[in-house]
Amino acid sequence: MATASFRRRGLSVVGTAAALALVLAACAETEDPNADDGTGGDAGGGITVGTTDVIISLDPAGSYDNGSLTVMLQVYPFLMNNPYGSPDVEPDIAVSAEFTAPTEYTVVLKPDLTFANGHALTASDVKFTFDRQVAINDPQGPAALLYNLESTEVVDETTVVFHLLSENDQVFPQILASAVAPIVDEEVFSATEVTPSADIAEAEAFAGQYTISDYVENEVIRYTAFDGYAGVLPPAVTDEITVQYFAEETSLKLAVQEGDVDVAFRSMSPTDIGDLRSDDSVTVHDGPGGEIRYIVFNFNTQPYGATTAEPDPAKALAVRQAVAHVIDRNALSEEIYQGTYTPLYSYVPEGLTGANTALQGLYGDGSGGPDVDAATAALADAGVTTPVPLNLQYSPDHYGASSDEEYAMIEAQLEATGLFDVQLNSTLWDAYSAERTQDLYPAYQLGWFPDYSDADTYLSPFFLTENFLGNHYENQEVNDLILAQATTVDETERTALIEQVQDLVAADLSTVPYLQGAQVAVAATDITGVSDTLDASFKFRYGALGR
Repeated sequence: MATASFRRRGLSVVGTAAALALVLAACAETEDPNADDGTGGDAGGGITVGTTDVIISLDPAGSYDNGSLTVMLQVYPFLMNNPYGSPDVEPDIAVSAEFTAPTEYTVVLKPDLTFANGHALTASDVKFTFDRQVAINDPQGPAALLYNLESTEVVDETTVVFHLLSENDQVFPQILASAVAPIVDEEVFSATEVTPSADIAEAEAFAGQYTISDYVENEVIRYTAFDGYAGVLPPAVTDEITVQYFAEETSLKLAVQEGDVDVAFRSMSPTDIGDLRSDDSVTVHDGPGGEIRYIVFNFNTQPYGATTAEPDPAKALAVRQAVAHVIDRNALSEEIYQGTYTPLYSYVPEGLTGANTALQGLYGDGSGGPDVDAATAALADAGVTTPVPLNLQYSPDHYGASSDEEYAMIEAQLEATGLFDVQLNSTLWDAYSAERTQDLYPAYQLGWFPDYSDADTYLSPFFLTENFLGNHYENQEVNDLILAQATTVDETERTALIEQVQDLVAADLSTVPYLQGAQVAVAATDITGVSDTLDASFKFRYGALGR
């Protein structure tokens, strides 16, 4: 029987209602379960994975999305990593990683590292990796995570020193295991531009548990185990894993039921999960999750935004407040997601140190429900004429097919008050991910998968002056407090700062969070051990899968 493990990414503890559903599909066994079917795998051959996710780029500088990161986790090495089931990071391709001065973090690599293409992997590649992230600073990339990095210095072939702007950065070791930190081959990647995915795959510029032997973007990827992997994770269990990309959730569900895929994840609808729960041929396992859903406001183009015909910060705030008063989180949770997502009333989800419920006390009825009278008063007090025209954008594919129902309900909730005239629009993710940073969407949907097991991953990417959202939100006090919490050693003091940031942002409402929930994954019955390894695993590792 096979084992399946998941690399932890995110919360150390979350509420059980935020369920990560893993569906174990029945799989027909061959007469000889140890026979090789010719695909390169052992004990029944390779494994086929199905997903509806989308890859933006294989270049770590050019993408900051779950679909791309899932691939990167299989094929790139990291300086730090989370061993399976652990919230803590440890040296990965390094023998040591530690503060050698308050603003110096020194990493010593293991000797004689190589990429799959035979190129040496040295401290020079590490410096190149981080220098190019900062230099490229792609709007779809994760460079904002390096907000505390001043420079990267090569000491010798295996030693690199990160010079930090602020002392005692409590988050930096986690950042070295995040989406900004896959180590890339300086002989393959451009120093100044995002490198095309096909070029990366062809050059075999990988040194993770797997290399890529076949790559057709968003159609199929074939992974082959890399025997030169030298990280902290165990060697790949299965020699070959094929990933198939499905355009529709229903097609993925059918593939599960017919045994055409052994593992499937992101995404299936709550209805599909419910159907599979009642199917005798599958087993559903639940575990915790930490994805959040929220509406982003563009401070330039939202109603009364800075670049609109009638800019007025007070009126713009009132519009955001009215939306926060009206959103019915419980209805979204129960009617759309059947409880697999739960209401979220702040920016750090329940279960992480420092999480609070700042929004619940400021908006709605004070108990989590909507309050139309409060929304009406907020708009009237600011002199806003109603109904307010609101262009609201969402992606129908990236966050699952239920996004259609989710945003239809949000539209209905807003318009039922008579306070809003909503123009609801949808755009597929491949265009959406770029257009949202180009001031094209006054208000729009996003979801977030945490980068590491700390509240900072829900704060610094969104609310620093230079942030991933690019929504023109600026609050210097918030900016300074985020920087302060990241370098505060005393846990009680740091927790208080995290709470203060949430309180301030709740008053500003640059985003309106409303749900906390989970991913969806599926595995065949001969991929065993899933329930034993379920935790807040947002970096889905194929490396531990096998038959």
